[in-house]
Amino acid sequence: MNRFYRKVGKRLFDLAMTLPTAVLLLPLIATAAILVRLTLGSPVVFRQSRGGHQGRQFVIWKFRTMRDVCGADGAPLSDGLRLTRFGKLLRSLSLDELPQLWNVIRGDMSIVGPRPLRIEYLDRYTPQQARRHEVTPGITGWAQVNGRNAISWEEKFELDVWYVDHQSFALDLSILWRTFVEVLSRKGVSSDDHATMPFFTGTKTPAERSP
Repeated sequence: MNRFYRKVGKRLFDLAMTLPTAVLLLPLIATAAILVRLTLGSPVVFRQSRGGHQGRQFVIWKFRTMRDVCGADGAPLSDGLRLTRFGKLLRSLSLDELPQLWNVIRGDMSIVGPRPLRIEYLDRYTPQQARRHEVTPGITGWAQVNGRNAISWEEKFELDVWYVDHQSFALDLSILWRTFVEVLSRKGVSSDDHATMPFFTGTKTPAERSP
């Protein structure tokens, strides 16, 4: 049963959930787009290449939550300085992820799966961590309902790989329900010392972690 779900059923489930949801949420999506345009200007949608299934690249869509502000050296300021109050609200309610419904319809993403990350991270994973790309990335996932951005990268990747090994219809339904609860509670949006999540520079070996 799980094998059928992973190969066929999951894609059917994604479409059955996403198509009517996208139609029902059109007023909310349009309202969010207008507010982003009024508060942050154009472009309304943030696009970025991410690593997908088997590491294949695709362009993810999200509503903008940050200003385009650079320092004296011409480099973008930190996320904490660029993230607006309205952007924080969008992130805390996960409304910035709504454009990813289009990514799911296209097949780049699934509703549930490991979050797609920056393409520059692809060569920084350990072989075990890289297993997170054995499944299609998702809008929400096992790591998102077990700490979101409040846990370390290594913990996130362990949870992602656990999902790869235990993927099932029942688990996906459980993750969707827990996502709804997490969004309402608005917990774990930021890490302890960053407005969003620090860059992943690779997992240190035991020798590298030694003082």
